[in-house]
Amino acid sequence: MIRTKFKNNPYASVSGTCLQGYIREDFYNLVKIFGDPTDGDGYKQDAEFIIEYKDGDKTKVATIYNYKNGRNYNGDSAPKRQNIFEWNVGGHSQEAYFTIQKILTDENEW
Repeated sequence: MIRTKFKNNPYASVSGTCLQGYIREDFYNLVKIFGDPTDGDGYKQDAEFIIEYKDGDKTKVATIYNYKNGRNYNGDSAPKRQNIFEWNVGGHSQEAYFTIQKILTDENEW
C-alpha cells in the first residue's frame, strides 16, 4: 500500500487535540495501516498512533489511543495492548475522526 496522504509520526505535535470519537478496531490492523504506535503515556494509555495527514496544503494531526482500558492503568488483569479493540480518536476537530474512519474503511484509497 502506498501511503501518500498520511503517515504515523510519533514526533508530531498533538498539543490542543482532544477526544473526537471512538472506533472498534483490531490492534494488528491499526499497526498494518499506520505502523507501530508509541508506548502511550505509561499511565492511562498503552499505545498511541499519531497520524499526520494532508488537507489541501495544510498538515493536520489525528491520534488513535487507548484510554484507561489497558494494563498501564488497570494492572495485569487488563488486556495487553495487542488485545485492545476499543480506541479513542483525537484531533483538533471532528474532521480528524472522520478522516480516521475513512482511512479504516477504504485504506486502499490512501
